[in-house]
Amino acid sequence: MLKDKNRKVELKISGDGSHTLYVPELEEHYHSVNGAINESMHVFIEAGLKQCQKDTISILEIGLGTGLNAYLTLCNKSDKSIRYHALEKYPVSEELANQLNFVPGDDKEGQVLFRKLHHLPWNQMELLTADFLLHKQETDLLSVVFNSTYDLVYFDAFAPEKQPEMWSDEIFSKIYQAMNSGGILTTYCAKGVIRRRLQACGFIVERLPGPKGKREMIRATKQ
Repeated sequence: MLKDKNRKVELKISGDGSHTLYVPELEEHYHSVNGAINESMHVFIEAGLKQCQKDTISILEIGLGTGLNAYLTLCNKSDKSIRYHALEKYPVSEELANQLNFVPGDDKEGQVLFRKLHHLPWNQMELLTADFLLHKQETDLLSVVFNSTYDLVYFDAFAPEKQPEMWSDEIFSKIYQAMNSGGILTTYCAKGVIRRRLQACGFIVERLPGPKGKREMIRATKQ
C-alpha cells in the first residue's frame, strides 16, 4: 500500500498497460481501468486540446492526480503555448510519481520532464518548458477563487457518485464564469443529470463517443 498526501492508494495496471491508482477509501480509480493513457488521450487531448485553435491556451484541470493529462498536453501541444492551472487536494508524492509508467523507458527527455512536472513547487507559477507554464495549486474546487480565465477545462474529478459535491450546479456555474467565450470543457462523464446541469449554466453540450469501455463522454462549450 502506497500513499499520496494523507490517503492510501494502490498502484494498478489498466487495460492498455499504463498505470492507474486505486483509492480503497473511495473504491475508485484515478483513470479508466480499460486504459489510463487511452482515456486521457480520447477525452482531454483529442476532444479538448486539439479543438482549441488559439496559439496560446489557458487550461484549468480539475484534479491533477498522477499528472498524466498535464504530461500528455505537453506532448501534444504542437507549437502552441500553454498556461496550465491544475487543482489537487491530495498531491501525489514524487516517490509515487516516479513509479508510474506513462513515459517509455527509452524516452529520456520525457522521463526528465515528467519528473520535473512533479518536482516543481506547488502554489506558484513555474516554467515546465519555455512555452509551458504550470501552476499546481494544492486546494479543492469548492474553495478556490479564480483570478484567471480559461480556454479549456479538463474536468477529471472522481465520479459523481463518489464526489457528488464536485458535480453540482454551483460548481459548473463557477467554472462557466471563469471560462472565456468559446471555451471548451471536456469530461469522461456522460450522465444525463450532469449534461442537464451544464446546459442550465449556459453551456452548449455535445455527447461524443467515449473512450474504450464507455459509450459516451461530454464536451461542453461556453456560448
